[in-house]
Amino acid sequence: MNARDRFCARVNLSTELWGLGMGFEASADEGLLLDLLNTTPVMDGNRRDLIGDGEAGRRWLADHGQRASVEEWETLREVRSVLQDVVRGEQSAGSLAPFLAGVAYRPAGVDDGISWSLDVPEGCGAAARAVLAWGALYESSPGRLRPCANPDCRLFLIDHSKPNTARWCSMARCGNRMKARRHYERTREATR
Repeated sequence: MNARDRFCARVNLSTELWGLGMGFEASADEGLLLDLLNTTPVMDGNRRDLIGDGEAGRRWLADHGQRASVEEWETLREVRSVLQDVVRGEQSAGSLAPFLAGVAYRPAGVDDGISWSLDVPEGCGAAARAVLAWGALYESSPGRLRPCANPDCRLFLIDHSKPNTARWCSMARCGNRMKARRHYERTREATR
């Protein structure tokens, strides 16, 4: 067995290399993913699209350290819709495959080891990073990325709590509303 085969036998390349500095900043890309999923909030009873027009979308990309081209924005809007459906269980994870076409990690030997960089086709950087972040969460923390339990809310949350019991995007907003709604319904039923 050659050195490469011995290395691959010791390391599960699909999961363990994820944390070895392959040009993928897990926490930053997790933030990118959650921010992207939450770009269609309900405000004052109306659904808004925070990246719906090109200028706002390119500004969002720039604010998240991504290339701010029209092509990046268009791909970002497409992947957002698919990711939202996947997280809600309305589409299978296989529907994310087109956003990973041509994506690769490229190793390079450096003085202190190996440096990894993400190689993506033009116009797909932010979309690929969001899908890869979803994949990392799906593998490392299954079920922790989910929609808010408030049916009137369109936001998502990543539950980092030990018991994995968070239900709302925000306790102050949706949590209190849902608790107040349930209390009102219980007291109304009791008075009948």
